[in-house]
Amino acid sequence: MEFSLLGPISVATGSGELALGPAKRRSVLALLLLQPNTTVPLEQLIDSLWEDEPPEHARTVVQGHVSRLRATLAEGGADAYGIELTTHGSAYLLRLPEELIDAHRFGELVALARPEAAPADAVPLLREALGLWRGPALTGTVTSPPFAAAAHALEERKLTAVEALARAHGALGEHEQAAAILYSAAVAHPLREGLIAALMRALFRTGRQSDALEWFHRTRRLLNEELGVDPGERLSGAYEEILRAEAADGRRSAAGSGARGQGRTGADPRAAAGRVPAQGGAVPAGKPGAEAATAAGGTRETSGRTGAAPRLLPRPPARFLGRGNQLASLTDALSDRTTGESPLAVVAGPAGVGKTACAVQWAHLHAADFPDGQLFADLRGFGEGDEAPPAEILRDFLLALGTPPERVPGSAQAASALFRSLVADRRLLVVLDNARGSAQVRPLLPGGPHCATVVTSRSRLDGLVATDCARPVGLQALGHEEGAALLGAMLGPERVAEDPAAARELVALCDGLPLALRAAAAQLTARPRWRLARLAAALRDERRRLALLSAEDSGIAAALRMSVARLSADDARLLSALATSADGHLNASVAAALAGYDPERTQDGLDRLAEMHLVDEEATDVYTISTLTQLFARDESGEAEPGSGAGGGD
Repeated sequence: MEFSLLGPISVATGSGELALGPAKRRSVLALLLLQPNTTVPLEQLIDSLWEDEPPEHARTVVQGHVSRLRATLAEGGADAYGIELTTHGSAYLLRLPEELIDAHRFGELVALARPEAAPADAVPLLREALGLWRGPALTGTVTSPPFAAAAHALEERKLTAVEALARAHGALGEHEQAAAILYSAAVAHPLREGLIAALMRALFRTGRQSDALEWFHRTRRLLNEELGVDPGERLSGAYEEILRAEAADGRRSAAGSGARGQGRTGADPRAAAGRVPAQGGAVPAGKPGAEAATAAGGTRETSGRTGAAPRLLPRPPARFLGRGNQLASLTDALSDRTTGESPLAVVAGPAGVGKTACAVQWAHLHAADFPDGQLFADLRGFGEGDEAPPAEILRDFLLALGTPPERVPGSAQAASALFRSLVADRRLLVVLDNARGSAQVRPLLPGGPHCATVVTSRSRLDGLVATDCARPVGLQALGHEEGAALLGAMLGPERVAEDPAAARELVALCDGLPLALRAAAAQLTARPRWRLARLAAALRDERRRLALLSAEDSGIAAALRMSVARLSADDARLLSALATSADGHLNASVAAALAGYDPERTQDGLDRLAEMHLVDEEATDVYTISTLTQLFARDESGEAEPGSGAGGGD
């Protein structure tokens, strides 16, 4: 006879599982199994079974459940296993060998495993322990706080075992296995910082640096959005450890190159490796150039090919298609060396149009042109939390470039000066994603003529164009052919080819936005029997469209919400008024009439909405608002019909 707590509550015998009855009876058994060979007071059982005030006949109900459990166990042959359920006054005792309880066997196996001292022995022990789990702990019990707490405690023990198994694999050099084990647990527990930190280290040791850093930034955003806190010491420590390791690898590579060069030229190996003695102390504010680098104890760079070569780009975007003109425009803008300045391009467009994907795709295509490294940062300009302060991003950059943590300046001004001096002679690419405004970007710009910077934003960032000669690269929605090609890449060309008319309709219903099209493809991937026409029919219902165009943690509604959240109250009201337009086409006079604003106030508001790509100015005094933006603005203003935002079913 075996008792299971690590999944659905059950009792297994040689002839099958015993019929335990309703949830409260299973809950009585679970509570007795959680405290085996110990008397459990009747009052504790009552308090655990009823979350609210228990009924007057609660004692009778519990006594009835205990009586039925006793009979069920006896029918299953409990006596042969030394199992007895007895009454002791107003308490109950379940006497049994504890090894018959899966949670007890799990604990013993975990205790025997020594992942660091004896990893080869620990792996089979921990795998056997985790193999006892058949689902969420205490499944089938009532949903009261005592059972929730007990289930949580068991789940914590499981996660501890998962982390121990990953450490054992890591000690054996099996980092791929460690990453695979940690990945599933991290997806299920995205706010468990120690787990994410372990996953980051495992990914880094498999050579997947960009994936490791992506997990950090994803978790940092979740912590900020869900809990309003910053990463703790374990998560931040793993992040800085990875950045320092990358920098050290770069320095070792450079030193090796220098040593080989010395063999040919007789040069001083220290100079060839770009190393000079450290000078202690922090960078004084306003101390620019190489002088600032020396003051911070950094490396005085004399060649763009010396020092660390960080590779912080996210992985290339999956199924990236098209955008040939925009990629060519970026190449033209960032390859221009005629001015002697560090070239700068701004990729701007509406929410969901694929700005980040375009910038990252270009960066990967041209990474070889920047052998001294590629830096990437999410500036969080359009997120639920606060935007990233320049000092935070500069700290990450300086750590990646090999600056010891204790010598990173505390002020953004000093850190910016040190950053510019370190990269002055390097061939370095900087990608600044999701910027809110020009002021957030300027301290992060490198000054060296061999560096290049790509910024993405939903705003046009006219300030960077005016003061820093940024080259704008606009991104528009995909046309019918490009949108259908993206669907084909996501779903398989055969599925799209069988109904090209429906594919074109889907592109139109998604306003040609890649984010919306990818969400639509996710819906169809999850429903392989659906034809494209069936999803198109569902999307025609404007009350359901935004909900259907969402996929777990991403969706067009969430993206638009972040844009609208950055508007002033006046501009948000203007957008809501524009959403009532019948066809989405209007001029300033019509907009003023809809909003009840005077012409000057309306024109200023339209200009700001156009700068944020919430409306498009197609020609002088001709504005359009996309259908998805209209639907979102109507929902936000409370004008949607009941049922808006409800998720679609099968």
